[in-house]
Amino acid sequence: MRSRAPVVLSWSGGKDSALALHALRSGGRYEVVSLLTTVAAAYDRVSHHGVRVELLERQAAALGVPLRKVILAPDACTMEHYETRMEEALLEYKAAGVYGVASGDIFLRPLRAYRERILGELGLEALFPIWGRDTGELMRTFLALGFRGCIACVDGRKLSAAFAGRAIGHDLLAELPAGVDPCGEHGEFHTFVYDGPIFRHPVHITVGEVVRRDVRYFADLLPREAGDAPPAAAGGAP
Repeated sequence: MRSRAPVVLSWSGGKDSALALHALRSGGRYEVVSLLTTVAAAYDRVSHHGVRVELLERQAAALGVPLRKVILAPDACTMEHYETRMEEALLEYKAAGVYGVASGDIFLRPLRAYRERILGELGLEALFPIWGRDTGELMRTFLALGFRGCIACVDGRKLSAAFAGRAIGHDLLAELPAGVDPCGEHGEFHTFVYDGPIFRHPVHITVGEVVRRDVRYFADLLPREAGDAPPAAAGGAP
């Protein structure tokens, strides 16, 4: 019999997800039995963040947690399609004995209410392990714990392309323009975490080309092996 309730963690590969996993593991009440993410089939990348699936898989292996990918069809990327595919996955989890689904949401109340409604209808508990934390304090905690990550994507209406691919550090936080949330909770930027206290070993990456898609700039994060030296242009990569 499990001593801790089995839960699934909604996973993007970024800092909020990583902090949520750290909080769940530290709390002792829950066991994270799976990571759940959505993948855009047309690009084979994490939805919204643009991170390659190969990196996500390496990340999950380094964390020691199984990863489930919900594939979103390129010709049916509607809210209805998303909810149908997610419901299929969540019902399978419930049938396997999963208690609830956690996420790294911090203060967006409409998003929390949406998750609570959807999960409640399926008989699953909605968990928010880092909810209500001050986002500036949360980023300082992220760095103090020894996490390492970089910006994978920025909203060009709020940040310049120069921020894409930047390593997360105190200097980066100091350079964020006024009005940009330190955790990017209004969609200003998305991140990829490659090392920290929840990792068995680092996920080695290098930063490739920065490309623009509509209003967003994406840093193409590339996997590399531990012994390979990153190219000179890959500033901030581990």
